[in-house]
Amino acid sequence: MNILANDGIHPAGKAALEAAGHTLWTDFIEPQNLAAFINDNAVDGLLVRSATKVREPLIDACAELRFIIRGGVGMDNIDVAYAREAGKDVRNTPAASSQSVAELVMGHLFTISRSLHDSNRRMPVEGVEQFKALKKTYGKGRELRGMTLAIVGFGRIGQSLAQYALGCGMKVIGVDQQSATQQIEVTVGNQSVHVQVPVMTLQEALPLADAISLHIPAQANGQPVISTLEISKMRKGVILLNAARGGVVDEDALIEALDSGQISGAGIDVFVGEPKPRQDIMRHAGISLSPHIGAATGEAQERIGLEIASIVSEIGSK
Repeated sequence: MNILANDGIHPAGKAALEAAGHTLWTDFIEPQNLAAFINDNAVDGLLVRSATKVREPLIDACAELRFIIRGGVGMDNIDVAYAREAGKDVRNTPAASSQSVAELVMGHLFTISRSLHDSNRRMPVEGVEQFKALKKTYGKGRELRGMTLAIVGFGRIGQSLAQYALGCGMKVIGVDQQSATQQIEVTVGNQSVHVQVPVMTLQEALPLADAISLHIPAQANGQPVISTLEISKMRKGVILLNAARGGVVDEDALIEALDSGQISGAGIDVFVGEPKPRQDIMRHAGISLSPHIGAATGEAQERIGLEIASIVSEIGSK
């Protein structure tokens, strides 16, 4: 089959696809040229990550396109229902990046709890002359052990995060639409320990958490899940983490809560308006920042590439 990996693919995935006899293009095609490229080259399958948008006009223009695969979890850059109604097979790779996203969130959580994000900005500029003052400023850190982490969206990524948090001695609450209990397996050395984690609704969890991490897709109505009302129900000084999608958190409400101290710090990997996020978000001293790199580890991208090759093989066998 002819396949276009418009946002690239890990060499392991590329090698697997080419070894299976598929023709593969990996150069990025600009949106205005994408339909023509697909049609002119009789492309059977389109592979995307988050950069390429697959909307109704593109789907309508590419009648012979057989399948679309999103290398990652969220598929809000694809009009999934419309594509499937048009006869396209639409897939994603939900399991491949869970660990990498969870580790990034833990990195932000450690960073915020010890103000490393801000001290790393100020030390190169002020460290020589203001060392004692900075030591006093950043000498009020918090330990993660004993803190309660609410994980909003308790799927594969949320449960991977729970494993890390439990291993650090944190208490974990899973957040879903219905209250329940979820068993999480935590590996310690060569032993596995099973921990029962309570699962409750967002409204139940908000006042109980010292830190809240979001792992949910962008909402169909475009509204944020965390806005002024939800923030008002949180503990004062809570840490907020978003490695899900820009827009899940109301950025105006986030800035206001950081300035008031209602939120003590935020770890943000995704933004409204990517790839041009707001400057006040970028410059806020209370925010630990990363440029949408949750799944961007070599290991995760290799897993994604190989999972894509497996999906293509499955589709080709039909």
